[in-house]
Amino acid sequence: MSSNLSSAYHSRETDLGPWVRLCGWILLVGMVAGAGALITQPQIDGWYARLIQPSFTPPNWVFGPVWTALYLMMAVAVWHVAEQPSRQENEFAIGMFLCQLTANFFWSLFFFEWHLLAISLLTLCTLWVLVATTLFAFWQRSKPAALLLVPYLAWITFAFALNAEVWRLNS
Repeated sequence: MSSNLSSAYHSRETDLGPWVRLCGWILLVGMVAGAGALITQPQIDGWYARLIQPSFTPPNWVFGPVWTALYLMMAVAVWHVAEQPSRQENEFAIGMFLCQLTANFFWSLFFFEWHLLAISLLTLCTLWVLVATTLFAFWQRSKPAALLLVPYLAWITFAFALNAEVWRLNS
């Protein structure tokens, strides 16, 4: 019996599956982040710099570290949910996560690539609802995963105020 326990302990210790899956989530979220950055970066010194900015606009250097931290927390959060037992019950939560990730990407397109400030604001409204729904769904599966999304929801709320004011000032 003790050899069975020892064998079970060592097999869990060497099971790289969860870590490989975490890397997969980081890769997926990182690809969306990278695609958004490719859209955003060329606009920063040109179109975006010419916009009238609200007084509460953070310096440009703040956005990179904030988004990097948020994307990493998002990847860890979805991984944590995906690793919960009853994977079938996780489908809604993961589906919502993927929907919000898609909306997140489309915001970059609408705002930075196509300069559609009103549409980007509507996209942020949609994104806020999707993130809040994802957070609630994660809460049902894993409270730590849900808590990892709280800063993201706060940042989206701030981004909404910023986008709304940029639209108002530049319309």
